[in-house]
Amino acid sequence: MSYTIPVGPYHPALEEPVHAKLIVDGERIVDAEVFIGYNHRGIEKLCQERNFIQTITLVERVCGICSHSHAWTYCRCIEHIAGMEVSKRAQYIRNVIAELERIHSHLLWLGVACHIVGHDSLFMQMWADREQTMDTLELLTGNRVNYAMNIIGGVRRDFSLEQIAATLKCIDELEERMKRLADFLTTDATLAMRTKGVGVLTTEDAIRIGAEGPHARASGVHMDVRKDSPYSSYEDFDFNMIVADSCDVYARVVVRVGEIFESIKIIRQALGNLPEGALNLGYKIPKVPAGEFVARHEAPRGHLVYKVVTAGGPTNKRVSIHVPTFRNAPTVATMLRGNTVADGGLIVASIDPCFSCMDC
Repeated sequence: MSYTIPVGPYHPALEEPVHAKLIVDGERIVDAEVFIGYNHRGIEKLCQERNFIQTITLVERVCGICSHSHAWTYCRCIEHIAGMEVSKRAQYIRNVIAELERIHSHLLWLGVACHIVGHDSLFMQMWADREQTMDTLELLTGNRVNYAMNIIGGVRRDFSLEQIAATLKCIDELEERMKRLADFLTTDATLAMRTKGVGVLTTEDAIRIGAEGPHARASGVHMDVRKDSPYSSYEDFDFNMIVADSCDVYARVVVRVGEIFESIKIIRQALGNLPEGALNLGYKIPKVPAGEFVARHEAPRGHLVYKVVTAGGPTNKRVSIHVPTFRNAPTVATMLRGNTVADGGLIVASIDPCFSCMDC
């Protein structure tokens, strides 16, 4: 006999609301449905009542983990509509913050994953490294969460030689620690039992449903905006797209660990070859003509898309925000089928969801 088990909208492993309805036969999940939309905040509507500088502050708060990604992508839209050229130095600084943010996000997810499978000592180690990354972001920007580095036309702050040296020291130390942790993550028997063969999303299903980011790359999908459609001088950097083909939770661990090392490579190259040039085009509210633009960005969770429409006035006519979790959430039902109830929380968390991001 089958039973229905409701999970959420208060989730046992997440602080954000999502509801999954599990149809189970004993401990085995035979079918599942996922329901979203519990946390609408009206940010897109508020953007229509804010000027262009105020909007940066607003969209930076769409997500606390990838706040730089949102502010940067919005700024790129306005810069394109207004015909502004951002200097190479400002682009490189934006890249450094973005990759530190990616490291911080992946370490957060890896720690949560370890906590869910019951490996709390590794969880604390991951979050200790995440704290050092956030300390570096605070050193460079003055803030630990919403960095306020982006302004239309460039960045707000420069990097001093002392800050560059401290950042390089931080990523050097992080790289050495991650080498040991990566070896443990990929060889520990307990983690393997809880992640290998769990929550499988085949390459065909990932493409059919439209998965994005590390979640898609863990299912063998070769897709990364930084490689496929380089922006902000990403074409200047030598780094690899990390792809795995086992299509399970274990592959999602492997991909995110690999991406941390690639982000370290990008940061090292950017700081080692930081161009000379202006930081921005000034701090006044820009005069933006009527127009529209769509900007794509490879955020820590995947493909982030902003469409901004302006009408020649002081405010946005329309801001549409499309976040990666909106595309990854529909894969959860497919991944849950055939697994046990005990693995349900880990499978939902394996997409690295930000359900609040979806409800803009």
